[in-house]
Amino acid sequence: MRGRNIVVVGAGPVGTVAALACARRGHHVTLLEAEERVNDAPRASTTQPPTLEILEELGLIDEYIAKGLVARTFQFWDRPSLRLVAEFDFERLKDETRYPYVVQTEQHKLALMGIERLKATGTKVLMGTRVTGLAQDADGVTLETSSEKFRADYVIGCDGGRSTVRKSLGIEFEGFTWPERFLVITTKFDFAAALGCCFRDYMADPVEWTNLFKVAGDDLKGRWRAVYNTREDETDEEALSDASVRSRLGRIHVPQGEREYLHLNLYKVHQRVAKEFRKGRVFLCGDAAHVNNPIGGLGLNSGIHEAWHLANLIDGGDLDEYERVRRPLNIEYVQEQTIANKKRLEEREPSAREKRFDELRAMADDPVKHKRFLMRASLLETWKGRR
Repeated sequence: MRGRNIVVVGAGPVGTVAALACARRGHHVTLLEAEERVNDAPRASTTQPPTLEILEELGLIDEYIAKGLVARTFQFWDRPSLRLVAEFDFERLKDETRYPYVVQTEQHKLALMGIERLKATGTKVLMGTRVTGLAQDADGVTLETSSEKFRADYVIGCDGGRSTVRKSLGIEFEGFTWPERFLVITTKFDFAAALGCCFRDYMADPVEWTNLFKVAGDDLKGRWRAVYNTREDETDEEALSDASVRSRLGRIHVPQGEREYLHLNLYKVHQRVAKEFRKGRVFLCGDAAHVNNPIGGLGLNSGIHEAWHLANLIDGGDLDEYERVRRPLNIEYVQEQTIANKKRLEEREPSAREKRFDELRAMADDPVKHKRFLMRASLLETWKGRR
């Protein structure tokens, strides 16, 4: 099959993987990014085993691991009592994957690695080039941008939750927005040393839950991200105020004199899925196709899996398979699981909370259930048979 002309819109991690995957198959790829530089604000960082397998095939895995942290386990805690409820160990998946762990590498690092690799292989990467519209005909797609026009056989929209590509196609973004927001506090405080936790921790609380994750940071010296839910009536100013931030750190056992922080991020949280993942010669991947709360680290990973799946199909497969497979998988796995993860953390009724904890302990203690839970949580269950 001759090489196709493919334009990928959005140079985040999903877009760069889509571009790399298509380029390695001999297609002529152009990668467009609206911003002048890759956004390095703290965002997704947990990379699941199937995604690591993709990065290995793209030749990025060694550099990727070197710039991140390997996390073999994750834990569920009862935050009010600081009680460890259950621990899950990815080593249980050693017969299912070459990577029985997650790697916590900030998403901008993957995007930058991908862009560097694309440029080294001669692929055109255009930053500061914003798509303003598109039109299709029987032979291809014409993209209008802030600087010039592009003609392509196929377009892959990876341009985020506010996707211009999706809006240009008139595709509905079905779902809802949670009433509270999520606040991310980045700090150098060492929660593992202070609390005895691991590098990935989900701390349930009926009033204010907290998730703790360690990442490497650009200097590789380590950073922790503490993720909190806000109150529904809490204003942006209140949530981001120094007093409120320090108070939240105090409620997760950070001593008075160590409540310094490096970065704050406050954002609305959505659970939405595009009504269509494909319209003619244009496809949607990642946040352009679906958004979800980040609890469990599934949104970025599923987007990368979509990009990989689509690149394989463009090589001569059934292109209708992309939407037929990927949209139901997102609804049945990513949306359902991230909603369940959130409800597990915020359960308020005491007996129901303890029931959820008992269920987690029972899964962790039973080898078969432990592995089954990890297969679903890591997206290995959806990955098997779709490489």
